[in-house]
Amino acid sequence: MSAQPLTAGVLLFEQVEVLDFAGPFEVLGRSRTTDGMPCFKATTMGPSNDIECVDGLRVRPHLLLDETPQLDILVVPGGPGARLPEAPEPVLEFIKAQAPGLQILCSVCTGAVWLARAGLLDGLTVTTHPRFRSQLARDYPQVTVVNQRLVDTGKVITAGGVASGVDLALYLLERYYGWEIRRQEAIRLDGPWR
Repeated sequence: MSAQPLTAGVLLFEQVEVLDFAGPFEVLGRSRTTDGMPCFKATTMGPSNDIECVDGLRVRPHLLLDETPQLDILVVPGGPGARLPEAPEPVLEFIKAQAPGLQILCSVCTGAVWLARAGLLDGLTVTTHPRFRSQLARDYPQVTVVNQRLVDTGKVITAGGVASGVDLALYLLERYYGWEIRRQEAIRLDGPWR
């Protein structure tokens, strides 16, 4: 743990799944240490100043991709935009450029497709949304896809379906700050994560 909170970035792109990015952002952005300090400095970034999510919700990222400094943690959500046959090059290049300097690279749901396209899952065991596990395994045979909610390989963590982004963020909270801080945030969320 450093004196300054780690910077945790949540990637946005056209047709991103809302809960995939909003769940982790909520947890990473709102969690506090026992003395009330932010656990992470949470931010969002995207290829434009106006992102249309699934079902038409429009959001403004904090930063554009080309003005984003090196992050400590990058969360890559999924959604229909992650599964397009032709990946938007700026998003893919951003992920590739950030990867070497990250402490942890994460995906939520079909965000794992972005990481596989970038060649960042080769030789790893990962997970994704249950409906897309067999497709990910077929399309990227160099990746081992398993039926788990969360897989931690050290530097890369993948989470399963849409709501698993909250599980992922709570896991990061516990990994960096311990069980009690994770529990404190789970109580604040008042959901099934206790």
